[in-house]
Amino acid sequence: MRRVAQRIAAALLLVPLVLGGCARSDAQPVERTVPSDSATVRLSFAPVVRRVAPAVVSITSRKVTVAHEPLFDDPFFQFFFGGPGPLARPRQRIETSLGSGVILRPDGLVVTNHHVVEGAEEIEVVLADRRSFAARILGSDRGSDLAFLRIETGGERLPTVALGDSDAIEVGDVVLAIGNPFGIGQTVTSGIVSAKSRTHPSLEKDVSFIQTDAAINPGNSGGALVTLDGKLIGVNTAIFTRSGGSIGIGFAVPANLVAARLAALEGGRGEIVRPWLGAELQAVDAELARNLGLDRPRGVLVRRVARDGPAARGGLQAGDVVLSVDGVAVDEPASLSYRLSLNPLGDRARLQVWRRGQERIVAVPIEPPERRPRNVTRLEGRHPLDGLTVGELTPGLAEELQLGGVDRGVVVLGSEPGRFAARLGLRRGDLVESVNGQPVGSVAELQEVVRRGARGRWQIGVRRGDQQLVLSVG
Repeated sequence: MRRVAQRIAAALLLVPLVLGGCARSDAQPVERTVPSDSATVRLSFAPVVRRVAPAVVSITSRKVTVAHEPLFDDPFFQFFFGGPGPLARPRQRIETSLGSGVILRPDGLVVTNHHVVEGAEEIEVVLADRRSFAARILGSDRGSDLAFLRIETGGERLPTVALGDSDAIEVGDVVLAIGNPFGIGQTVTSGIVSAKSRTHPSLEKDVSFIQTDAAINPGNSGGALVTLDGKLIGVNTAIFTRSGGSIGIGFAVPANLVAARLAALEGGRGEIVRPWLGAELQAVDAELARNLGLDRPRGVLVRRVARDGPAARGGLQAGDVVLSVDGVAVDEPASLSYRLSLNPLGDRARLQVWRRGQERIVAVPIEPPERRPRNVTRLEGRHPLDGLTVGELTPGLAEELQLGGVDRGVVVLGSEPGRFAARLGLRRGDLVESVNGQPVGSVAELQEVVRRGARGRWQIGVRRGDQQLVLSVG
């Protein structure tokens, strides 16, 4: 053993000689300093959490739903027997949704997710110090999954978090996620920014999300994603998961979009107004890039321009490739829409465009959707479309629903659970083109067709994307 120890000691003595031979003659030793405070020794995020956590709240929303006995609640039973009838005993049920939120202003302005408070009849906000307040919805936007609440504080000033610049963050920056996962109480997790400008078909259409590996779980929705200087750079919204819990892929709505939606709410008389472009867009793949003369796949192709829309008035043409918006590169339709929506209404966005082998700049006006009535209606009666919500399709609504070149007709916007139409499998964005062989081009025509009714089997013609479907009932 002594001989082995001697050999090891001799080898260790050679290490400085070998390293010295490889080093430059003017190399200086690495400077080392003693940590100046206890926080540095602990490498702790505690100072940031102490500053931010008081402004992160828990949100409980409640709504009352009415349910019948299962047999009487069956849509087919209601269709053939005219409703649940006197034998059914309706039961009231309170549905509760849990989430998080962030106080932006000391007078009680809170941002959260649209899906946390959607349809809520009662909203309770609980602060980190366990004080509880009632709140009301100021404005909510499904497209960006953002909602703004007002806490009834009685004049009391509340702690806040300042909005940061979400464009300034970089992949690899350390971030903290604060929220109320699973309703267990305020929880802080840490991670990094995994990606920026993330889009996906299952996510919202007009948001370029921040992706993070900070643990986000159910109940974190609406909570804060903050940087180490204590600024809010995202509102936690969604996760990809196989088990229902976090697997390190979470998404947050960027703070710059929060600021834009808040400005739209305050400038839109209590309504969140989002701009529209009036163009059908498509991502550029490798084959398109070669055909268009681009050096690589980049930008967003303009497939179609709506007549008299903002894109047409700004000089955008079908076949153009939008490379950047206000100096920021775009590669997906969602990222282009996101960049446009950061501009206030009435402003102009500068688009760098590739047109027939040359780059040029066009200025597109930022305008609200055209104000043609959408005539949103819920159909009711003894027919297969009972409980279906439809609307008059307009160019703005067609763009919102990503319906390509279609801008006329009757579009499905939703269906009420428990009603007959919910059993048909119709989706938001489907077009109802005919009923029993009779074409329908407006909500009024559809209402007239179903009012007249039919004996025996119903046939409903539906267009879903490039598919033509015929639904048979009866």
